[in-house]
Amino acid sequence: MAAPVKEETRSRLRRRASDKVPLIRASVADTLKVGAVVMAPTVARGVIARRPRAVALAEGLQADLRAGRLLQRLRHRYGRGPLQLSLPGRSYALLLSPEDVRRALTESPEPFSLDSREKHAALSRFQPHGVLISRGADREDRRAFNEEVLDTDHSVHRLSGEISRKIEGEAAALVGVIEDSGELGWGEFRTAWWRTVRRIVLGDEARDDHRVSDLLTRLRMDANWSFARPRRRAVHARFQRRLEGYLRKAEQGSLAGLAAKAPKTARTDPAQQVPQWLFAYEPAGMAAFRALALLAAHPEHMRRARREAESGALELPFLRACVQESLRLWPTTPAILRESTRETVWHGRTMPAGTGMLIFTPFLHRDDQLLPFADSFAPDIWLDGTAEENWSIVPFSAGPGECPGRQLVLLSVSLFLAGLLREHDFRQVAGARLRSDRPLPRTLGPFRLHFGVI
Repeated sequence: MAAPVKEETRSRLRRRASDKVPLIRASVADTLKVGAVVMAPTVARGVIARRPRAVALAEGLQADLRAGRLLQRLRHRYGRGPLQLSLPGRSYALLLSPEDVRRALTESPEPFSLDSREKHAALSRFQPHGVLISRGADREDRRAFNEEVLDTDHSVHRLSGEISRKIEGEAAALVGVIEDSGELGWGEFRTAWWRTVRRIVLGDEARDDHRVSDLLTRLRMDANWSFARPRRRAVHARFQRRLEGYLRKAEQGSLAGLAAKAPKTARTDPAQQVPQWLFAYEPAGMAAFRALALLAAHPEHMRRARREAESGALELPFLRACVQESLRLWPTTPAILRESTRETVWHGRTMPAGTGMLIFTPFLHRDDQLLPFADSFAPDIWLDGTAEENWSIVPFSAGPGECPGRQLVLLSVSLFLAGLLREHDFRQVAGARLRSDRPLPRTLGPFRLHFGVI
């Protein structure tokens, strides 16, 4: 009797396997369009570090508008479920609906790992043991360390007094520069912002250590190429030596000081977590600079922001909302990646294990078929719960993989903007002009923005 039973079991398993319905697959022609219109412009601009010339070209072509329109057409043609691309040797799917984004992000890191192959290939160049490319017990340990130092669960960091002092000093120095010249460009803003970031993360002694930032930028530029370029091991070694010097000093009042005291194990590798803190702060500066352009184009919101800045408070909810709205309109993380660790079922269709997933935020954040405010400056959506409830809008990712530094970044950026706005008004004099009576551009780089000071 045993043999017939075994044969019956095998027959049932074969029937089950044959009953599996695969994901809807895009045609080869549509896959090529996704590569040309969505992926190529994103990679060209730089996923890890932006290339100014490529950003300017994308801005002129409004690349994200073209990408968004293509993805809307594909969703209409193939449906809202994950869309598998026809790629040789790699199972890859686009997530085109907020309900699928919600699932992928809330069910991370299992069965949807943050450590995708593409992300690992890029970030391992300068933080090979960073939390974003860790799995299992390593990830749990490193995530706990990051949350402890960054005060993930608190809107006001426990070092807020020190952080505010440093930001006020650097904002005041920048105000002095722009009062002399009467204008503000990205170069002056970025220099002041990086000085602020180094003081917050590494300590006041690092204020003028442009070298440590430059080395990290070189590594990030190389990381843009992911698999395609050899590693710069000598550059990485020089960066790590400088970084570890500040971590050994553990200056009081800095994140490096907190890192020295935070609980850790043999898995933690604190020096591998800090590069991400520095790295994440630079796009936050880009968001702040574009928020300044939004405020300059919307005088009523500028007046509201200035009133809040003049309050002198640490918590600045409207300015935080303006920065988050800048991040919605022009995401600094254009591609959120996940990878399935096992077979999963989506709307009755089966996604194979090892499938890479792409959440293309410039499309989802500006999806005018689902978001009535898609192309408008709508900071109040961050104050009334609208943005929080909508899974199309994920500028800091969401779920267990949400950026652990979200609150610290928003605190820092809002305080820096407040320092600029208390005594001066700004009007945009160069770069793509923003207007309150027209849809905002889908692609906007910070590099060509320029402001006159009033």
